[in-house]
Amino acid sequence: MNHSMASPGQLPTVSAIEAKLRAALQPTELQVIDESGDHAGHAGANAEGFGTHFRVRIASPLFVGKSRVARHRLVYDASQNFIDQGLHALAIEIIDKS
Repeated sequence: MNHSMASPGQLPTVSAIEAKLRAALQPTELQVIDESGDHAGHAGANAEGFGTHFRVRIASPLFVGKSRVARHRLVYDASQNFIDQGLHALAIEIIDKS
C-alpha cells in the first residue's frame, strides 16, 4: 500500500515539533524523538527513514486537572499540521509532575 506522503523537505522534524509544542503547551519538560528509522518497512514508514514516527515525552502546566485523554488531545491538536505533512505515528508519554 503506497500512501501519498509529503516530500522529504516537508516532513516533520524534531526541532519543528519541539518548537510547536513549546509554543502551544509551555512544557516544563519536553523530549521529542524521531523513531522513524526503527519502523522501516512498516505501514506509514518512508524511504527516507525520518519524519514519520515520533515519540513525545512532555510535562505541561496545561495538563493539570485534565484526564489522560484530554492531555493527549492537547498534544495531538498542537501536532495536527505535522500529521498533515506525513507524520504517521505519535507516541505520547505524559510526565506527571504531581
